[in-house]
Amino acid sequence: MTEVKYLIIGGGVAGTMAADTIRKKDSEGSITIISDEPYRFYSKIMLSKPAFFLGKIPFETIWLRKEEWYPENKISLLLGKKAVSLDPVGKIVALDDGASFKYEKLLLATGSSVIKWPVVGADKNGICYLRTLDDVKKIMQLVKTAKRAATIGGGFISFEMADLLRLSGKDVTLIIRENYFWEPILDEESGRLVEKVLKDAGVEILYKSEAKEILGGDSVESILLNDGRKVEAEMVVCGIGVRSENEWLAGSGLKINKGILANEYLETNLPDVWAAGDVAEYYDPILGETVKLGNWIHSQEQGKRAGFNMAGEKEPFKFVSFYASQGLGANIAFIGNIAPLPGRSVITRKYDNGKAIIRFIQSGNKIVGATLINKTEDLKTIANMIENNIDVSDRLEELSDVNFNLSGFNSENINA
Repeated sequence: MTEVKYLIIGGGVAGTMAADTIRKKDSEGSITIISDEPYRFYSKIMLSKPAFFLGKIPFETIWLRKEEWYPENKISLLLGKKAVSLDPVGKIVALDDGASFKYEKLLLATGSSVIKWPVVGADKNGICYLRTLDDVKKIMQLVKTAKRAATIGGGFISFEMADLLRLSGKDVTLIIRENYFWEPILDEESGRLVEKVLKDAGVEILYKSEAKEILGGDSVESILLNDGRKVEAEMVVCGIGVRSENEWLAGSGLKINKGILANEYLETNLPDVWAAGDVAEYYDPILGETVKLGNWIHSQEQGKRAGFNMAGEKEPFKFVSFYASQGLGANIAFIGNIAPLPGRSVITRKYDNGKAIIRFIQSGNKIVGATLINKTEDLKTIANMIENNIDVSDRLEELSDVNFNLSGFNSENINA
């Protein structure tokens, strides 16, 4: 058994930033990162960016830490290893290779994994996901020979992949179960605006459609839909969601909902155990609710805060989460908690005859999130509104008035 002061399960952005932060605060305490991937820390943001995907920049730009960074910072990195059990009493984590680690402080930063497409034939060659470096390597290889591609699901993955596949010269069909793109996160008008961008780029969209079976030999040749139609495709990229794999924690006493439950300090209910990144379902002191928000920037900042707190500080994690994407001539951003939950209302702000739309998500007297289509330059201002809990209850007309500058919602209006 190996004894270590700081044990981190997960070698992605949250885990790596936590280790980096811990080392800055504690120059001697032993740190071990255990990652189930075979690679050191790399940029998952870059995986879906045209410059990298199309080979216009060197492959080496994917790496965010050099190999020597780990030993130089006295951080032990174990690759291709998976944690299989947690004993919180003995403070022991066991791995799938039989090794075990006794920790003083533990960070769970295991991220999330893709939801596999539950369709007959979905194990054929040519069925892809976009989550890891190996996933992208597979897609980049298929793009060299495939002429027709399909994307499954209406969200960021399908939007970004449609952009990359069209840039690669592929015929692209997008298959969604919903009535319009990004339902119910977006309203229909916003969804149709995104659809227009896709269609103008030559993407075919099939609505209210589900796959019944994947046809072909060892490799995909077409998709048979429930209504009998066939979609010809030599490659399919699935973007139907992600999930946290927390089964290995069963029996540990750790409280788990959709993710690992944590407080505003990212502490779990178990002593000396923290959670950060996609896997964390934590109490957000800004929004005043427990949320699970998975994106790169959010995980990066959570990893830093978890690291500080593990190294002896105790400060709450306060950060307004956002995700932004661009492609096919459009800019899209989501900020805060945009879930269409009961009791919430939406205030819409339209520009240029509906060519750009901001939707504010209101809960009580404050804004808790927003969706922005072709108006992402207002992200910072909206983040300020959310972070400062600005009371908008008597200013809803200003929110919807495009002639009113959003910066007018300033700190003087903070609802203390």
